Amino acid sequence: MSNRIRYAYLKGQTWLYRRNYPADVALILGISSLKQSLKTSDAKVARSRCSEVNATYEAHVESARAGLEALNSTFSWDHAPVNALDHLRTTLGASEAVNFPRRKKALAPSVSQLSEDYLRRRGEELRPGGYKSVRYSVGLFSSKFADLPVDRLSREHGKLFLSLIPRLSRLSGKSCYTFGKGLDELLLFSKDRKDWITPRTQRRIWTQVNHFIEWMVYEGHLQQNPFKTVLFDQKVKPAPYAVPTDGEVRRLLGEVNTPIHGLLRLCLLTGMRSGEAAGMLRSDLICKGNLGTFAHVRPNNLRNLKTDASERLVPLHSDLDPLLARLPAEGPLFPRLNVNLVTKRFAALRKRLDLERPGFVFHSTRKWFITQCERAGVPEHFTASLVGHQSARSENQLTYSIYSAGISDEQKRGIIDQIRLP
Repeated sequence: MSNRIRYAYLKGQTWLYRRNYPADVALILGISSLKQSLKTSDAKVARSRCSEVNATYEAHVESARAGLEALNSTFSWDHAPVNALDHLRTTLGASEAVNFPRRKKALAPSVSQLSEDYLRRRGEELRPGGYKSVRYSVGLFSSKFADLPVDRLSREHGKLFLSLIPRLSRLSGKSCYTFGKGLDELLLFSKDRKDWITPRTQRRIWTQVNHFIEWMVYEGHLQQNPFKTVLFDQKVKPAPYAVPTDGEVRRLLGEVNTPIHGLLRLCLLTGMRSGEAAGMLRSDLICKGNLGTFAHVRPNNLRNLKTDASERLVPLHSDLDPLLARLPAEGPLFPRLNVNLVTKRFAALRKRLDLERPGFVFHSTRKWFITQCERAGVPEHFTASLVGHQSARSENQLTYSIYSAGISDEQKRGIIDQIRLP
């Protein structure tokens, strides 16, 4: 089906409707055409909504001409044409059959007003960690252009904002001295510091601000994104996670009194993400007879999953049996832990053990597990099924996933049994 829709056109990411009124109707209404946003980027949805607006258009024309006929029998056009038109417009405007657009343009909302609405909606959709990042990025932009009407946003505003964020310190938003501060205050805080945020963080901020602007377009507050041609041209270098050495793993596990000790062992021997492990329920553990205990990684009321591939069955190493026996018999296995606490506890533990180095974070436990699988000769797509990655065996991953049922539970158990803590 062709994407061409009569009386509608795609501008940026949004379909818009425009249809000119006949000359006699335009004279009565005082406007030349019916224009409005269809508030969608989907051609099928736009086609359906266009039909609805066409019906409104026909009602406008019919009501205007019906009013004109009635007016001809009452007013003398030769003596009072202006008064007659005003009277007709007033009469038609009050009619329930048609609702004509007002000629006076409403004031556009400010950036701060729309940012509050946007963040409220995103807060209902995102997990706390993702929302925190969006709130920080949009908050920076909103604080700089708070009172600016959104219809006055231009490319120059985007260039200005993009030129300012590289001058922010990495402590912006993290230090107690920066809580609740706007962009200008954070720039002042960062003035004499040299610990600038990385290009990766700058790109994330810029991307999330552009998502905010695209939302304005979707909601009909803007015709198009004025920042679309403002390019982020800095090179973003990959920042891979560091792999713990055997000595570092021994030192970490030697701290048995730390609150994350049990979760640390679980992640090292399963490759789970911290959120997956912290959100594990006793009901997620499944006994499979001679194959032992498996953990069903799936969404629950404590956590969502990163991708569809993240849902999986993972065999639990026999070394974890004593740990499982000590954990709660029902409900969450780690009721006092979440991703935020795990990250902070690991950072404190790493600092206490003097294991500070770039890329060494709790997520490094996952890389340690994948590395052990690789060194044991486990095929890459086997490891992918254990850690919840998309299989990389075939260039056409979709086709491969359709025709393969995946590895068996026996194969998974055989892989896990090869992993040994140092």
